[in-house]
Amino acid sequence: MSENKTVSFTAMKNGTVEDYKIIAANDDETAKELPDKLIGHLKEMAKDDGAYKISRLDHVLQCATRAHRDGADADWIIAGLFHDIGDVLAPYTHGQVAAEIIRPFVKEEVAWVVRNHGSFQMFYNKSLSEEARNTRDKFKDHKFYQLAVDFCEKWDQNSFDPNYKTETLDFFIPLIREVFTRIPFSQ
Repeated sequence: MSENKTVSFTAMKNGTVEDYKIIAANDDETAKELPDKLIGHLKEMAKDDGAYKISRLDHVLQCATRAHRDGADADWIIAGLFHDIGDVLAPYTHGQVAAEIIRPFVKEEVAWVVRNHGSFQMFYNKSLSEEARNTRDKFKDHKFYQLAVDFCEKWDQNSFDPNYKTETLDFFIPLIREVFTRIPFSQ
């Protein structure tokens, strides 16, 4: 977008067609920057928060590596990379945050699994009551239930291993650029 192009209004209801063209052009530029912004956020996850044997970045890289090595498609590998991207900003709703980031670019079932993976991960938390651990049961009849069980079992819950040979972030950058420059799905 050319420099110094700003809208004329101070209230949206007073905007002109030209104003909204300026906004649309700005949004297009912002969308082009999305892969780099997401990569930057992943790099921020490398900061050790002390709770795990590996960093949050290492966890999502390990999850994505497992998905990749299992022959998963690009959408599922992206799910592995981004499922916990909301941890720092929204620890209690991180799945919803992550799902909304990836939703326009991935299949519906992938976004649903990412949105709900926290409920499915509770199954492994032995400090919780039996009822709390089985929170995922509320989704038992959902068409994507088994996909979420499998995502957590095969890729997420076991990706805290400091000895696992994990691919680097650089390995996944071409895939991040490919997926987040797709024309968004209409969902």
